[in-house]
Amino acid sequence: MKLAGRSAIITGASLGLGAAIAETFGAEGAALMLCARNPDELEAQRSKLASAHPNARIVTHRADVSVRGDVDALFEATAKAFGRLDIVVNNAGVYGPMGSIDTIDWDDWVKAITINLNGLVYCCRKAVEVFKPQRYGKIINLSGGGATNPLPGISAYAASKAAVVRFTETLALEMKEFGIDVNAVAPGALATRLTDQLVAAGPERVGANLHERMSKLAKEGGTPLSVGASLCAYLASADSDGVTGRLIAAQWDPWPFTDDVKTDIDKSDIYTLRRIVPGDRGKPWDKK
Repeated sequence: MKLAGRSAIITGASLGLGAAIAETFGAEGAALMLCARNPDELEAQRSKLASAHPNARIVTHRADVSVRGDVDALFEATAKAFGRLDIVVNNAGVYGPMGSIDTIDWDDWVKAITINLNGLVYCCRKAVEVFKPQRYGKIINLSGGGATNPLPGISAYAASKAAVVRFTETLALEMKEFGIDVNAVAPGALATRLTDQLVAAGPERVGANLHERMSKLAKEGGTPLSVGASLCAYLASADSDGVTGRLIAAQWDPWPFTDDVKTDIDKSDIYTLRRIVPGDRGKPWDKK
């Protein structure tokens, strides 16, 4: 019960990875505030978790993270329900419009950025307001492959997820003296409803390579949702104290980290996004 006595907000918690995170956090003893846009799906998830964990404290709140008033109300409801807050998991996100930048609907592109980036940042802002006075807290931002690879055809998703990682690194430095850990998680290639959307869009809109990969993923299954959810639980627990400002891959990186590895990570740029220079690839024209 690594999260016993702790309370958590999980956005996008009604389906897919968010639901898996909620399940894992509930099993680890956390009090849960589940947030999503669809109240019926939220209630279904709450009922499922309550059956599996009858002693867990589970509350739901309908909210759209792109609407500031909704987020304000979400944090107010959490304070009223639990009296404290220890963990915020920013999982809510969308792929946004699919197609080349000159053909997609511009308002849809902006809306995707508003949800994936602005909404996440505002949730972090609200979390920091709570965590700073108590000088402790955990913020976990879901990122993924969109942060580390170009994704033609879903540029809003790719741009927002890369921005999430750099914001995570920056916020981690701002909050380090307050004992607030801020990390990003790459959960692996997931077979979820979002994957189905990419497949349905077709190769003409998202590109032949991406469409082929996603079609294979939808057919064969991807990284189990439990892998990313377990990493989130580790980063939400005291076991990860001091690990901050990192993008950690659930499937590939050797977490949980030993104390000596955590020290090495803290003193380096391991698990961060950095510019590749010629010398990194063995090219002789590295210096001017």
